Amino acid sequence: MKKYTYTQKKDTRSGFGAGLAELGRTNPNVVALCADLIGSLKMNEFINENPERFFQVGIAEANMMGIAAGLTIGGKIPFTGTFANFSTGRVYDQIRQSIAYSNKNVKICASHAGLTLGEDGATHQILEDIGLMKMLPGMVVINTCDFNQTKAATIAIAKYDGPVYLRFGRPPVPIFTDENQTFEIGKAINLTEGSDVTIVATGHLVWEALQASEKLFEKGISAEVINIHTIKPLDKNAILESVKKTGCIVTAEEHNYLGGLGESVSRVLALEHPTPQEFVATNDTFGESGTPTQLMEKYGLNSNSIIEKVNKVLKRK
Repeated sequence: MKKYTYTQKKDTRSGFGAGLAELGRTNPNVVALCADLIGSLKMNEFINENPERFFQVGIAEANMMGIAAGLTIGGKIPFTGTFANFSTGRVYDQIRQSIAYSNKNVKICASHAGLTLGEDGATHQILEDIGLMKMLPGMVVINTCDFNQTKAATIAIAKYDGPVYLRFGRPPVPIFTDENQTFEIGKAINLTEGSDVTIVATGHLVWEALQASEKLFEKGISAEVINIHTIKPLDKNAILESVKKTGCIVTAEEHNYLGGLGESVSRVLALEHPTPQEFVATNDTFGESGTPTQLMEKYGLNSNSIIEKVNKVLKRK
């Protein structure tokens, strides 16, 4: 099986910052807005190089979404930046009415998603955002796995005409994807070939899925790992092609199992190829304060939990 290694860890939010800075140098229509979290969103480089194309809105996220929608009318490509909780839950009405309904070309960029926001606790963590955003008609939903992929996705969404929700995180995670990759919206990436079980993962759980596959291989279980970076539109062909070969699937995400990637996969399977499925996700709960590692362990979002669910789903084949 193919093994993945890494030489350094870096937070995915820094990948967003790097991608935004590159867009600032190559696309004069890209503008950025922030709700008083410039450092957290790693927007400093873009601002230093393009001060006239940056708008500090302050702690007024709803206003930020309205301004972003208006900027598109003049041909600008606005990238909004704040925490995932404030990018979605706090401003859902504004996104629905001012952006999604009229298909405005706004890029909603959300850091500190999921449990791994860590010590700030449940009020700042969000585990419902993928479900909220994927239900909006026309909204693209992307959840990247490492620094390089986040940078590539940030650059790619500027070329897409329509609203996008780009979700990324706070903690340092292994960099294991290609530095010079081309990001293709809606196209899953097969990371390892396998014949016994399919593991589809998104965001921080992609690396955990790869670690699980190595441990499973040592036990004689061949796992196919697929990186689902785009949850909507979902690459259903990649999923169906894999489960027709393996006969069972585990989905893994840093999100509530209600409304997330796993539920989207379930719909595909129910309609086109009923297949035993197990979920690695939070179980209808809010988060709490703790280090990212502690929280991922407590809520079962790691390689050990993936292995546990693989063993369970294999018995259902």
